[in-house]
Amino acid sequence: MSVTAIPPSGTLPLAEVPPLPVDRFRRSVLDAVGSGQRILSLPGVPDGDGTGLLAILGSDRDHRLSAARSEPIRGGYRALTPECPQAHLFEREIAERFGVVPEGHPWLKPVRFLGAGAAPGAPDFFRVEGDEVHEVAVGPVHAGVIEPGHFRFQCHGERVLFLEIALGYQHRGVERALAGGPDARTIHLIETLAGDTSIGHAWAYSLVVEALSGSSPPPRAEALRGVALELERAANHVGDLGALAGDVGYLPAAAFCGRLRGDFLNLTAGLCGSRLGRGLVRPGGVAFDLGAEQAAALVPLALGALAEAADATSLLWGTATVRARFEETGAVSPGTCEALGLVGPAARACGIGRDARTSFPSGIWREHPIEIAAAATGDVRARAWVRWLEVQRSVAWLCARLAALPPGPIRASAAGLAPGSLAVSLVEGWRGEICHTALTDDTGRFRLYKVVDPSFHNWSGLAAAMRDQPISDFPLCNKSFNLSYCGHDL
Repeated sequence: MSVTAIPPSGTLPLAEVPPLPVDRFRRSVLDAVGSGQRILSLPGVPDGDGTGLLAILGSDRDHRLSAARSEPIRGGYRALTPECPQAHLFEREIAERFGVVPEGHPWLKPVRFLGAGAAPGAPDFFRVEGDEVHEVAVGPVHAGVIEPGHFRFQCHGERVLFLEIALGYQHRGVERALAGGPDARTIHLIETLAGDTSIGHAWAYSLVVEALSGSSPPPRAEALRGVALELERAANHVGDLGALAGDVGYLPAAAFCGRLRGDFLNLTAGLCGSRLGRGLVRPGGVAFDLGAEQAAALVPLALGALAEAADATSLLWGTATVRARFEETGAVSPGTCEALGLVGPAARACGIGRDARTSFPSGIWREHPIEIAAAATGDVRARAWVRWLEVQRSVAWLCARLAALPPGPIRASAAGLAPGSLAVSLVEGWRGEICHTALTDDTGRFRLYKVVDPSFHNWSGLAAAMRDQPISDFPLCNKSFNLSYCGHDL
């Protein structure tokens, strides 16, 4: 197996990852996945007049990261997807951007409807034929304030036979804009990759810069980052629980949780002045500190918000009509979860204990681990229950950190980035695993910066969850994943 181990620092000279003939690269990736690793990222890398493939692989069990790369490809190569479904969106993206064709890919169409590999005209959609089979198209324009996405259902009566999800309407070219950095605008692009995950993405970016510059944030900064990340998680999970209640018409919990999400966001504003946490996390540490009185004041506020959230969510778990809608709706099996490489609460709801805070711990998570929440049934109820468990554990963890913040500075200086190097960072955002990968050129600038938001893995999970479900359950299933359109599109 020709993969190169990535050290705990998250970086190594790219020359230590030898380019392999594409057939050998392909076999190395498949062997790694067969041995229990999974694909964290699979970008294309322009190389002369061809495109190389770079695979970032991880083992949740052994807490190891590794990398493999191919020699430049001109034209096509034998697709990974038929033997490794985790690769399917990555290979479509590579074909779209660089015109490199993964031959034998079962459904090779653009991911974002642009680029060298995009076919002219309207995109093709999978279609089921048969008596009484009909098609329902939803979006990309939706009612209310919501990002655009297109959902194409193949139905027999009310039963969904197949759902195809077409995104790309929010594509902003962020990864292209990050190339050539870092510069003054880089951190602002990072914080708006997915606006509700500003802390998670800013932390992942900071880890990349710190790895490439050989710097480490002070312990106090690590603790403040962790507090901010868990507040971001609690705010979004509480909001999702309220939205799920609203989708089944249960308004008491919906109203309470909507307000409580605001309470958690206000706690984040108490850290840095921004309810979304923007401006807080920076390479080398954090930009704002907390005094002892401020830190002490946040603890009862967080515990009070948690207590009110417990009252509100108890209405969900104890109401028969809510449980009847949640239970056995939109179930994803552990096998499907593993095959698609799902992450975050969607994976943990299937009984897969996949969480970057424990699978690939660094910094604060090594010193102060957090108990991972999981369920087993993989349905809407399981995804909601995992969220509630995580809210409780996040608040307990962050209160403990606020009560014992390490003394010292909040930021360390960082030198220039190492040239000709590879860096990988993993952060467990509230939706799941965030993976940032950077390659630097000979001058220490970003030659490539690849972001994998958890939504990129998990949109396929939503499509799988809708198999054999009544189409009327789609809003509920969709909200139980609550994925990001712009985080996918980038």
